[in-house]
Amino acid sequence: MQQPLERFAYDNRHVKAFAYATIIWGLVGMLVGLLIAFQIAFPALNFDIAYTTFGRVRPVHTNAVIFAFVGNAIYMTIYYALPRLMKASMFSPKLGWIHFWGWQAIIVAAAVTLLAGYTSGKEYAELEWPIDIAITLVWVIFGINMFMTIIQRRERHMYVAVWFWIATWVTVAMLHIVNSFELPFSALKSYSWYAGVQDALVQWWYGHNAVAFFLTTPFIGVMYYFVPKAANRPVYSYRWSIIHFWALIFLYIWAGPHHLLYTSLPDWAQSLGTVFSVMLILPSWAGMLNGLMTLRGAWDKVREEPILKFFVVALTCYGMSTFEGPMLSLKNVNAISHFTDWTVAHVHVGALGWNGFLTFGALYFLVPRLWNTPLYSKKMAAQHFWIGTLGIILYAIPMYWAGFSQALMWKEFTPEGTLKYQFLQTVTNIRPMYILRGVGGTLYFVGFLMLVVNIWKTIAAGKFVPTEYGEAPALEKNFVPHAGYNFWHAWIERRPVQMLIVSLVVVAIGGLLELIPTFLIKSNVPTLTHVKPYTPLELEGRDIYIREGCYTCHSQMVRPFRDEVARYGEYSKAGEFVYDHPFQWGSKRTGPDLHRIGGKYPDSWHYNHMMKPTLMSPGSLMPNYPWLLDDNLDTSLTGAKIRAMQTLGVPYPEGYDQIAVADLNKQAAQIADGLKKDKINTAPNKEIVALIAYLQRLGKDIKVKDETVVIK
Repeated sequence: MQQPLERFAYDNRHVKAFAYATIIWGLVGMLVGLLIAFQIAFPALNFDIAYTTFGRVRPVHTNAVIFAFVGNAIYMTIYYALPRLMKASMFSPKLGWIHFWGWQAIIVAAAVTLLAGYTSGKEYAELEWPIDIAITLVWVIFGINMFMTIIQRRERHMYVAVWFWIATWVTVAMLHIVNSFELPFSALKSYSWYAGVQDALVQWWYGHNAVAFFLTTPFIGVMYYFVPKAANRPVYSYRWSIIHFWALIFLYIWAGPHHLLYTSLPDWAQSLGTVFSVMLILPSWAGMLNGLMTLRGAWDKVREEPILKFFVVALTCYGMSTFEGPMLSLKNVNAISHFTDWTVAHVHVGALGWNGFLTFGALYFLVPRLWNTPLYSKKMAAQHFWIGTLGIILYAIPMYWAGFSQALMWKEFTPEGTLKYQFLQTVTNIRPMYILRGVGGTLYFVGFLMLVVNIWKTIAAGKFVPTEYGEAPALEKNFVPHAGYNFWHAWIERRPVQMLIVSLVVVAIGGLLELIPTFLIKSNVPTLTHVKPYTPLELEGRDIYIREGCYTCHSQMVRPFRDEVARYGEYSKAGEFVYDHPFQWGSKRTGPDLHRIGGKYPDSWHYNHMMKPTLMSPGSLMPNYPWLLDDNLDTSLTGAKIRAMQTLGVPYPEGYDQIAVADLNKQAAQIADGLKKDKINTAPNKEIVALIAYLQRLGKDIKVKDETVVIK
């Protein structure tokens, strides 16, 4: 018997709000990205101001483009597509608005705190503990609204896009919660619960899969909805989409350790990361080909429709990135690429091409429908496409060239067996590539400005449609599958809760099998008897190092390569990092590795280098840090920091927090007295003194000829 039709509404107001936010934060994120791109080539653009220096601005850029621009684009497309796929209104408009304003407040708080120097020091997870809690709450609100919409649906089967959105929600929640375990010691500061090797593994388990489950899987859902809609064609292969989904979410979660090849991470974990990264190419390309093959018979439309042009290049960039990612996980390739601009190029092919172009296509698709009017100018959209594509090419190719050049220069020796190039030469040699990268980014930004104008004029010509209505019968309570409806996957497609649970189990397996042994089997992190906790002054200096974002340009991980040992000193050992909360291994060397910097130069060298790097390293691209010489060191939290470290297992003596400041002052006075001998008069309570203490400590614990290893 035919069920009676039920009428329901699609609320477009949330879609509109998230679309506006996507455009606004896209402008902000890309503009900040342009600033930091040119700052590397022209250090004067740091302006000698703490709040505009690369180390603080760079995480603002990454958070703005990932969580603000891309995040709002995800919500925009889900709030539009999910009700239409489920034939149901969004569960709660109020929750939708709490989600929207909560997310925008998080973005603003993130920008303000990062520029002020409040950072956890962990890439893509820099936000401090109050904001981490807010992210969790808003993500849960979004999840409730999404899942309740799915549960009250009138369409029995969940379309493939919905599978990816379910997996996105549950996996991002897991990643964020596990990586954000931290111990607060003030209203805005904390230390990572994990240390050293374990912190590095958790961070890149999170970092790699934040790319996977925030920048990839939700956009695959977007692709599966908008490409067929724009092309007016069904998805090429339903069975491919099943393989794509389950294989991707299972394999992706294992691949994080490939960011840590040749580091102090245990070899077994590195090997797991490599193996699963290589396997990832199969499901990734299945998805790419499924999207491109959906356009079969519609390639004449691609020539005429700018939206489809954006989608084709987005899918192509997805295919390029997901081929390159497994290739970069091979140890012989990673030995060249890691710490270089090759990685920067790889990331931005995905970000600019896959995320950016898919978002642009979705905006061009949605806005005319939301305002019930044709797009103002297809010609302008096509021009945007070509300028944006040229921008990606001009961005990526110089960065590939810079990466290859720098890696080869690092490894080159003279016939006499000495290093051929000083590190600074390997940076100044690729400065023209940095300038070209900035030009490419500028073109990409100009294309985005054209989108803004096109969208604005489209909106001005139309009238917003706040509500659309649909009709569909309610789900039958006693559903009996018809003949031909017995494919095994159809069972889980009808059960959103089971889909969520199974997805969680599938993604949790890899994480559990990598993380648990690293934490429970002590031989993974041998304890070196002569590695001691930081002194209070060194701990304060370390916090200043993290605050200024020094890890964005410097690594603290000497790999076991001939050139690195020759340039920096003895390769890094796992036991050296047991008191590092958080770890500081870095992921990019715009400056040299610092793990063995302690004792290499006198204190006065570091003082002058931070005041004006070109004094000590002519031609340096490093910014000046004059405020470190002027600002007084705040020791009001030193005792709290010591107590937090004791809670985390750092073996300071009982009651040491009461005398820590006295010890700090004693060491600071010694450094200040030493500087006076080199005709540098500075008070012992300046921040520069603490930073010098930290830098001079790095690498001093390890003794190559006396390396006693105790397995506890």
